[in-house]
Amino acid sequence: MKPIIGITCFMRETVYGNWQRHAAILPSAYVSMIEKAGGIPLIIPPAGDMTILLDKIDGLIVSGGPDVSPSLYNQEPGPMTLEFYPEQDETEIALISEALERDMPLLGVCRGMQILSIVHGGSLHQHLDDTPGHEGHGGYDGASTEHSLSVKEGSLLEKIMGGSFTVNSTHHQGVANAGELSISALAQHDGLIEAVERTDKKFCIGVQWHPERKGHDQLFSALVEAARG
Repeated sequence: MKPIIGITCFMRETVYGNWQRHAAILPSAYVSMIEKAGGIPLIIPPAGDMTILLDKIDGLIVSGGPDVSPSLYNQEPGPMTLEFYPEQDETEIALISEALERDMPLLGVCRGMQILSIVHGGSLHQHLDDTPGHEGHGGYDGASTEHSLSVKEGSLLEKIMGGSFTVNSTHHQGVANAGELSISALAQHDGLIEAVERTDKKFCIGVQWHPERKGHDQLFSALVEAARG
């Protein structure tokens, strides 16, 4: 049987067809990548406690999206932290915590890696262009750039993706402290944390880039394979 992979989405005002409505949305590339990897995608909205759905799925992706509320890492919002939704944070934190308790295969993407780090006691740089050493890290606010990574030898990420490869950058925040997570990749040009993992779990990886846009099939295939077991 094909494993079912839950994918979190977010809600915001958006335009589709002739309509402009508040909608639950997710880039379709996540769905396509899971289908291509042999899984069945199931979209999970931020609608309160959704942990009951973990009984119905075999793996979880916490997708990209808006900023995480700075209150979760004991900071006040900076001038560039403009869009965050505490309700979504609550839903995703509950899903992450319960998925980890079950040792369910878990992949955090961009915001998903950031909130995974916060769950483990970490914190964020609220705006990289205002952070010494990370100014001009990469594209954000609709822009996209690319840079190379250095991957930790022996990490699960290295086994899946290799020791060095190119990723996209479409974020203005970044992980400052990964908490109890193991750091598995850094940006070569400025040392920003780009990937984290839990070495005591079957499959728990967070990545700062968007592998669904980069065509990193290996990462989704590894998640689906872990979920199959």
